[in-house]
Amino acid sequence: MTERVLVVDDSSFQRTVVRDALEDRFEVVDEAENGAEAVELFEAYEPDAVSMDVVMPEMTGIEATGAIKDRWPDAVIVMCTSVDQQEKMMEAVKAGADGYVTKPVDADELVGEFESHLS
Repeated sequence: MTERVLVVDDSSFQRTVVRDALEDRFEVVDEAENGAEAVELFEAYEPDAVSMDVVMPEMTGIEATGAIKDRWPDAVIVMCTSVDQQEKMMEAVKAGADGYVTKPVDADELVGEFESHLS
């Protein structure tokens, strides 16, 4: 069975990059452009995993991660963040993030990060 993934980023370009990296190995169920939409779409699809941007409008990726993990503790959430956001990554881990990759996203690294948590 193919694992299902939700892609979350406020940049349509980044969503496309992440989708392209993941869709050969996973079923990408949908895309969200902010944290609030991510929580809504997670509830609708209940995917196995989420690729989550950190800095977004309306609700940050850290807040969305906490909201998703509170209701679905087994959800796998991999943060995609800029290299200079080490402090935010610590907040994301506290919120329940399972892993992270840095932007620009390397397709093999991203797929590997998901596989390590979903296997």
